[in-house]
Amino acid sequence: MPLVRGCNLPDELLYDVDNHIWFTELSDGNVRLGMTAVATALAGQVVAVTPKKVGRSVDAGKSCATIESGKWVGPAKSAAAGEVAAINSAVTARPALINDDPYGQGWLVEIKPSDWPSVKEALTPGSAVAAKYEAKMQADGFQGCK
Repeated sequence: MPLVRGCNLPDELLYDVDNHIWFTELSDGNVRLGMTAVATALAGQVVAVTPKKVGRSVDAGKSCATIESGKWVGPAKSAAAGEVAAINSAVTARPALINDDPYGQGWLVEIKPSDWPSVKEALTPGSAVAAKYEAKMQADGFQGCK
């Protein structure tokens, strides 16, 4: 697992580094996504998560959920367009799961993507994400995760 400035970035995931979102393919053809450890470090303690409702469409590059922390309110942007297939009700009930376990219990939504092959091609695999994240952290002046 790549560790960049103290931030874990699991190998088996795909990353939208610019938006700090991870993706994983599910056996039913849907994709699950969530915030990276970098995103949670930048945001601070997450206090509210408002995902789009199941059945709603998501445009590529647009919000699939609104995240609120003590220092930030903003969108979790999905690189994949499609329809929200599931939401993580555990995260809406206990938003701190995103900080505690961003790659496990802290996932945000599952999307039935409309064109996954082209989106997947544009994402960065975990095995190649370290250099890209190091460059982004350097450009953004981000010191790293705790």
